[in-house]
Amino acid sequence: MRVLVTGAAGFIGFHLSRRLLADGHAVDGYDGMTPYYDVRLKQARWAELSRASAFRGEVGMLEDAGALSSFGEAGKPDLIVHLAAQAGVRYSLENPRAYIDANLVGTYNVLELARTLAVRHLLIASTSSVYGANAAMPFHETDRTDHPLTLYAATKKATEDMAHSYAHLWKIPTTAFRFFTVYGPWGRPDMALFKFVAATLRGEPIDVYGRGEMKRDFTYIDDLLEAIVRLIDKAPREGEAVGAIDSLSPAAPYRVVNIGGGQPVGLLAFIDAIERALGMPVARRLTDMQKGDVPATWASPDLLRALTGYSPTTDVDAGVRAFVEWYRGFYGN
Repeated sequence: MRVLVTGAAGFIGFHLSRRLLADGHAVDGYDGMTPYYDVRLKQARWAELSRASAFRGEVGMLEDAGALSSFGEAGKPDLIVHLAAQAGVRYSLENPRAYIDANLVGTYNVLELARTLAVRHLLIASTSSVYGANAAMPFHETDRTDHPLTLYAATKKATEDMAHSYAHLWKIPTTAFRFFTVYGPWGRPDMALFKFVAATLRGEPIDVYGRGEMKRDFTYIDDLLEAIVRLIDKAPREGEAVGAIDSLSPAAPYRVVNIGGGQPVGLLAFIDAIERALGMPVARRLTDMQKGDVPATWASPDLLRALTGYSPTTDVDAGVRAFVEWYRGFYGN
């Protein structure tokens, strides 16, 4: 099987591409190498993937419809996993235009490519941030998502809606994943775990937003990969819902699926796990919650489990320890 992965030099895209290659598939990786964070980290991931003979890579922007189309049509993939996006809740307050260009225009170009290629399954990354101001927890895929709190969340909700319309109009089987705070080796420098470890090793205090009272449904990268790989073979079909919990559309071969373990962890407990992994104290500076943040995220894993027989299980101590081992090896700390 040949898979086109957008965002292949990104954190999740790199890991998924490597997993697919290890499973014997061919991977066409497309990535813009944008400087949102240290491009050298993206280049290191790209170099790792390029060692595989079954990997074909192209550096290009999602907004460049011609380049994306040419690359996709040359490979003729069986399916597309669209992970490329402008990520980050807080950065959307600083550079909102980047989210419009990558997440709306870029996704439109991916949808057009999927239509042209008539792929057998289109899989698209969304986020737990689409649940926005929802107060009832855990979050279920059938919950309304009408109140996004940041432009980032709004563009990812729009990504879901655009994909649904294409699934309806062109009968493209489509699954949208809602990711919940993914972490692990090769992670993004803008994420809390990376920032906390880096600051502590420099001897600097960390900013603990929400005065440490926030909770997150942390998802270890290997658990996320297992869920995605299993969902690849679960292309939605109209009229084939797995029960009342299914988000399957009544008008299209389309569903959304949470990928989270349903075990939220307090931010202070997460920092305690970092201390244990580092073997040193983490100096903490408690601050107020930032604009656009939510106090908690909590995934219902019921639909994922019903579809695949699987849900994330890695505990934060094991996951944080794996990240710290990678960080120290990669950066020589």
